[in-house]
Amino acid sequence: MFNFCSLYSGSSGNSLFVETEHTKLLIDAGVSSKKIEKALIDINVEPSSLDGILITHEHSDHVQGLGTFSKKFDLPVFVNQKTLDAMPKQKDKISSNHIKTFNISDKFSIGDLDIQSFSIPHDAVNPCGFNIWNQNKKISIATDIGHITNDILKHLEESLFIMLEANYDPEVLRCSSYPFPLKSRIAGPTGHLSNELAGKTISYLLKSGLKNAMLGHLSKESNFPELAYQTVMDELITNHSFDQNCLGLNVASRDFHSKLITI
Repeated sequence: MFNFCSLYSGSSGNSLFVETEHTKLLIDAGVSSKKIEKALIDINVEPSSLDGILITHEHSDHVQGLGTFSKKFDLPVFVNQKTLDAMPKQKDKISSNHIKTFNISDKFSIGDLDIQSFSIPHDAVNPCGFNIWNQNKKISIATDIGHITNDILKHLEESLFIMLEANYDPEVLRCSSYPFPLKSRIAGPTGHLSNELAGKTISYLLKSGLKNAMLGHLSKESNFPELAYQTVMDELITNHSFDQNCLGLNVASRDFHSKLITI
């Protein structure tokens, strides 16, 4: 058993869940502790049964409920030191013996999961994505990415499943109510990934065995789930003799948990 579920995903808050027969992990805690608890119970997971929380970066839509959730359920937090230091309000709530720091690119294990973080271009102090292995199966988490690099592609290769950002459509972003500086930040090299670039990335990863992908971290103001899905599908069809049955493609909701995906 190797399962993935998006509890919440979007510019308003992010929290993901991964489980095997022996290990349960949360990735980010960007909504309230109460909402995370409810979502886990909805998928029949007792919050206290988690083995830890992985953190990608310090922005509030990824750590809003972290300290409270860790404290309430007595859970360790796995985070790099720079990110930890950049979120003092959360750090102060976490028991010191529950803080487990890692260096970017180091490999470590939690239960029967092997984990490696990798750097991503985003306007945070030391943001990262994650590769997660169970036996010979690999999944990857890659959101909040200003642009795709060769190093990121290398880390994503051979993933059977990927949670990939598809944050905005350029034209919808241009016409949105966001102020110009925010529009520039989102579309900039350390901002977020567009639907089109998500599609090109998934198209590339099909060559190395990708079987399932979930589009996440959609903007509320400059994207729509149907648009993200269709843009990615158009890219796949353009770049391949694409068989839709070869890839499971889903879009994560900002307000509701996804179905449980088995890898």
